[in-house]
Amino acid sequence: MNTLRPKVSIPARWKVLAPLGGIALLGIFGLASCGQTIQPGNVGVKIRTLGPSAGVDPTPLPSGWHINLPGERIAEFPVIQRTYTYTREHDERGPENEEVTFSDNNALPMTADVQLVMRIDQAKAPALYKRYRLTFDQIFEGPLRNDVRSAIAAETELVSVEFLYRGGRQQVIQKALARVRAKWEPQGVNVSQLDWIGTIRYPQVILDSIQAKTKADADASAAQAQVAVAKAQADAKIEEARGQAEANRLLAQSIASSPQVVQLRAIEKWDGKLPQVTGSATPFIDLKKAD
Repeated sequence: MNTLRPKVSIPARWKVLAPLGGIALLGIFGLASCGQTIQPGNVGVKIRTLGPSAGVDPTPLPSGWHINLPGERIAEFPVIQRTYTYTREHDERGPENEEVTFSDNNALPMTADVQLVMRIDQAKAPALYKRYRLTFDQIFEGPLRNDVRSAIAAETELVSVEFLYRGGRQQVIQKALARVRAKWEPQGVNVSQLDWIGTIRYPQVILDSIQAKTKADADASAAQAQVAVAKAQADAKIEEARGQAEANRLLAQSIASSPQVVQLRAIEKWDGKLPQVTGSATPFIDLKKAD
């Protein structure tokens, strides 16, 4: 026995709207997939490869979600201060050795890790991309790194390794920072700090030589100090002898001019006993005069 099911009739307008709605949803999802979010602290640069307005849009894009039409993409640049490093060790950018190499005025090779604190001028971000056609990471790892290395090398080549080792490295890195700023700030890259990370890696033979020289200088200083002490002690003894001689001279002069002084000194030391004399001996103290 066949069971008859009632037919459901779909209004004619739904037959028209349903396909249109589906197309609209597909369009929305398609646009969403073409969009890009610029993270807070970054600025976007719109690049177009199709149409009459192809090229770099001169207007920077603020943080937030932006649509990318066919033939469009967005490059991001940091507009708040961030710290970046060039190091020998592995980091989040990969296992590459990015330490900076340089030498002193005697061509002695050295290496070191450095860090930058920098940001991009928001208004100049489009012009920066237009000039280099590179993303920020590519600029940072390419031309900017080369200029940092060149600036440090240019300054270290003017000084000796001893100057760097004995505290001159901060003076050198600040002069290198000035060189980097002079080139990049007009282009919109503001480098506020350039610092060493840790110590400079000197060749071991240089470290041994510097330490030996330091020890020799310390030994020489100690020897000079000992000589100075000995001379001071000798000068003190000489002055003491001179003082004693002068005192003796004055005492002799006093005795010569006043013989009574001898009698007075003898009386001061007398123990009260009469002197024991025999025969024609004369006592040291003249008792008659003393009375």
